Amino acid sequence: MTSAIQAIPPEAAAPAAPCPPRDPRDTLWHRLFGNALSAVATVATLALAVTAAGRAIDWAFLASVWPGGTGAQCREASGACWAFLADKLRQIVFGIYPPGEQWRPTVVCLFILGMTAYSLDPRHWRRATALLWLAGMAGCLLLMRGGYLGLALVPTSSWGGLPVTLLLAVCALGVGLPLGVLLALGRRSSLPVARTLAIGVIELIRGLPLVSLLFMASIVLPIMLPAGMTIDSLLRAGVALTIFSAAYLAEVVRGGLQSIPPGQQEASRALGLSWWQMTRLVVLPQALRCVIAPLTNTAIVMIKNTSLVLIVGLFDLLSSGRAALTDPAWPTPYAETYLFIAAIYFLICFSLSRYSMWLERRYQQGDAP
Repeated sequence: MTSAIQAIPPEAAAPAAPCPPRDPRDTLWHRLFGNALSAVATVATLALAVTAAGRAIDWAFLASVWPGGTGAQCREASGACWAFLADKLRQIVFGIYPPGEQWRPTVVCLFILGMTAYSLDPRHWRRATALLWLAGMAGCLLLMRGGYLGLALVPTSSWGGLPVTLLLAVCALGVGLPLGVLLALGRRSSLPVARTLAIGVIELIRGLPLVSLLFMASIVLPIMLPAGMTIDSLLRAGVALTIFSAAYLAEVVRGGLQSIPPGQQEASRALGLSWWQMTRLVVLPQALRCVIAPLTNTAIVMIKNTSLVLIVGLFDLLSSGRAALTDPAWPTPYAETYLFIAAIYFLICFSLSRYSMWLERRYQQGDAP
């Protein structure tokens, strides 16, 4: 049969279906000005865009106060007060961390961003990278806190800004993903106890808003603890974010597990693999490849959700920006401050989304890590 198939001449194959002819009216000009209604809508939209762009340029560049200006100049100007951002940059980025010790959160931010960039390459997905992450994060927490080797002790109540946002995001995702995988495997398990516990945890956490979990961790949990026993507020918020991310990641991973054909498991059993070997070597790698996009989406949502710790009194990046606006020597340039903070969030989240698209194309082309 193989030789017969190979003997079929190329001209005997079925010809490809011709492409449908393109409508000559399907042009950009016809779409914008094809009729009276489209022309009016296009002209009105262009006029509105030109007007908005002109006012934005005047506010951001022509009538603005650039670094080196003063609060009095900002009050008199009709444009943006970029001098405020230049003067309050360290407070926005590092919060109320002692100014003389701000090299420590700088090292923490550079480590997290550097390790993230290093870990994006699939060739670096090894056990050594995971161990480096664990050791590095422990070192970051020790460096931020201090109290040894001549470093001043800085309690977590004085931490703030970008380091807190990055630490919460990394801990929530780094611990939440393995926990979510275990919950997804437990929900699909044939063991009644494991399946019931996994379903209960997932449905309970997904049925509650993150705000309520943060309030419970910040207010209700200290009341339930014995007298004289306290838990750090940053740790409580980190645990709440981790559990919340694990529940949502578990459902994403479960969708990937359900997409794997049963034949993969049957072939693994035929090769003599145990259940753990089959899951770790065959099922999970394929399942995670299928859900790269929803995993990235959940990660982006969790990074933005770290801003909710503001309601429990933690000074993350957004809280530091709000605190900087209370200086009476300056006006309250909310737009400039929130634009700066939004640009940081956008840079992180947009980079992750582009990375996930690159990773999907890599796997579609059959490139192995």
